[in-house]
Amino acid sequence: MINITILGATGSIGKSTLAVIDLYNKDFNVFAISANTDHKQMLDLCNKYHPKYAVMADADAAEKLASTVSVDTQVLSGTKALDDIASHTDTDYVMAAIVGSAGMSSALAAAKAGKRIMLANKESLVLAGDIFIEAVKTNNAELIPVDSEHSAVFQCLQSGTSGLNKIQLTASGGPFLHTPIEKLKNITPDEACAHPNWSMGRKISVDSATMMNKGLEVIEAYYLFNLDPGQIDVIVHPQSIVHSSVYYQDGSTLSQLGNPDMRTVIAYALGYPQRINSGVSAINLAKNSPLEFYQPDLDKFACLKLAFEALNKGGSAMGTINAANEIAVDNFLNNKIKFLDIPEVIEKTLDASIHSAPLSLKEIVDNDINSRQIAQEIINSYV
Repeated sequence: MINITILGATGSIGKSTLAVIDLYNKDFNVFAISANTDHKQMLDLCNKYHPKYAVMADADAAEKLASTVSVDTQVLSGTKALDDIASHTDTDYVMAAIVGSAGMSSALAAAKAGKRIMLANKESLVLAGDIFIEAVKTNNAELIPVDSEHSAVFQCLQSGTSGLNKIQLTASGGPFLHTPIEKLKNITPDEACAHPNWSMGRKISVDSATMMNKGLEVIEAYYLFNLDPGQIDVIVHPQSIVHSSVYYQDGSTLSQLGNPDMRTVIAYALGYPQRINSGVSAINLAKNSPLEFYQPDLDKFACLKLAFEALNKGGSAMGTINAANEIAVDNFLNNKIKFLDIPEVIEKTLDASIHSAPLSLKEIVDNDINSRQIAQEIINSYV
């Protein structure tokens, strides 16, 4: 029986992970789960899976959960508790699916403890890529990507990297692929969150609409696959059927295709190196509409361009754009700035920040805090 710790159990990735585990209840045991504030959903999960630990990031939510849970589950709260369940001796696999920089510490704790990390938290690599990858290597941890694009590249590279020319991440283009830039000025949060293919949380949905999500995935790919920035390409593919491709010097291209359902890549990460049933039906290409591919418009999707710029700058610049993006998206979702203000805030924060090569987690956290302050000051000047 393999013990699974799910960080972010009430989110879309967490729910999909549990759906796959439900198919294999004799093989996988839900050892620990976490959530931010949704104690009601966590209560349902505790009653169903009887985990040993349930961690709420929010202390008040933890108190509410503890007062209602009747099963033999220990309720904890806070960052240290997240680190503890990720690195616990009895934890075998960790699904790292906490959104944003809040998930970095626990994912790093799992790496230092030598766990199999099923990484759905790209910010761990965006903020602390050098430290994170070193921790994986030093402690013999396993790092298996759960983003559909990186899983696709990971699968295509199973035969090796000899003769590899580049990788190409696909992007759906989000809800505004064919929307003229001048019509994006008055986009509402609900419109930005209406993704045509994927069901996701509001923050990541906005990131998809701005293509910052793809920009962060470019940085993630840089660390996951030990590539030069020039070896990473992005192409827009609205149908989300081709999840990514790898190109070789002999002219060959390998791609991974499938229906847009996260259970596929989660099952791959759980079963690796074997393939197990995910509950997702095989794709029928004959019944799909023609597959389309476009070069991304870097004027309209300026966040993607900024991510490439940060990657080329290196060091703390990548953490800076992530922090600025989180602040900008939060303000957009709360109707305090416009949709097109998001890349502007990020660019101004990047320009106003002092860039360095952080050597410790403290330096990374300090840069994150400073970048957030700068971004919020820029936003305050808009009012």
